[in-house]
Amino acid sequence: ENMSDFSLNITDCTQVVVPEEVFFTVAAAGILENLLVLIAVIRNKNLHLPMYFFICSLAISDMLGSLYKTLENIFIILCKMGYLTRRGDFEKKLDDAMDSMFILSLLGSIFSLLAIAADRYITIFYALRYHNIMTLRRALVILAIIWTFCAGSSIAIALFSYEAATVIPFTILFPLMMFFILCLYVHMFLLARSHAKKIASLPTSTVHQRTNMKGAITLTIFLGVFLCCWAPFVLHILLARFCPHNPYCACYMSIFHVNGTLIMCNAIIDPMIFAFRSPELRSTFKKMFCCAR
Repeated sequence: ENMSDFSLNITDCTQVVVPEEVFFTVAAAGILENLLVLIAVIRNKNLHLPMYFFICSLAISDMLGSLYKTLENIFIILCKMGYLTRRGDFEKKLDDAMDSMFILSLLGSIFSLLAIAADRYITIFYALRYHNIMTLRRALVILAIIWTFCAGSSIAIALFSYEAATVIPFTILFPLMMFFILCLYVHMFLLARSHAKKIASLPTSTVHQRTNMKGAITLTIFLGVFLCCWAPFVLHILLARFCPHNPYCACYMSIFHVNGTLIMCNAIIDPMIFAFRSPELRSTFKKMFCCAR
C-alpha cells in the first residue's frame, strides 16, 4: 500500500481502486466456497482419500489468501480513518502477521499443487500399485511436512522481508516450482498414450485411463488458474523491491488492488472446478443442500 501511494508521485498512471463492496463480496465468496469443500470431504467418508486430502490442503490455502486480503483491507481502512497509526508497534506486529499469512497461503498453494500433481502422476503410471505407494498415512505425513515447512518459512520471510537475501529466494521459488509442476504435467501427457497401450489388456483399463486423464486435465486447469491469479501479485513484490523508483514499475504497481482481487478470485474459481469436474463432490454437495432444505 505504501509503495502504491509512493508510485503516484513518480508516474502519471492513476491508481486503480477496487470498490470495497466488490472486494469484500469476492473475499466472502471464496472463504465460503472453500469451506463447503472442506465440509463435504469431512462428511463423506468415501472422499477420505489422499487426492481429496491434498485438495483440502489447497482449499485451506485459498481460504488463507482471501482472509489475508480481507484483513489487510480492513487494516488499511482503519488507518485511513485514523483509528490506527502506521508506525505503532502493535500495527507493525499485525502487519507482519498478515504478511506471514499471505506467504503461508502462497507457499501452501504451491506445495499443495505439487502434491496433487505427484499424486496424479502415481495414479496414472503406477495405477496397480497406487494404494500401496500413496497410503492415507503417507498423505497425512506429507501434508504435515508441507504445512510445517510453509509455516516456518512464512514466519522467517515475514520477519526478514526487507532483506534482499530473503526476497530473492522467495520470488525464485514461485517460477521454479511452477516450472517443475509444468514439466511433470508435460511428461505425464506425453507418456499417457504409450502407457495406455501397455495396460490395454486389462478389462477396466480404458475407463480407468480416461478417468485418470480427466483428473490430470482438471489439475492442469488448477495450475493455469493459479498462475493467472498469483503471478501478477508476485511480480508486484519483485518490482516494489528492486525498482520502486522506475516510472514503468510504478505504473504497474498502481494496479495493486486489482492484483489483490485476482488472488481472491482464485479462491472462488478452484472450488467451482472441484464441483463441476468431480462427480463425488457434486453428489456430496447435492446431499448437503438437500439435507439443509
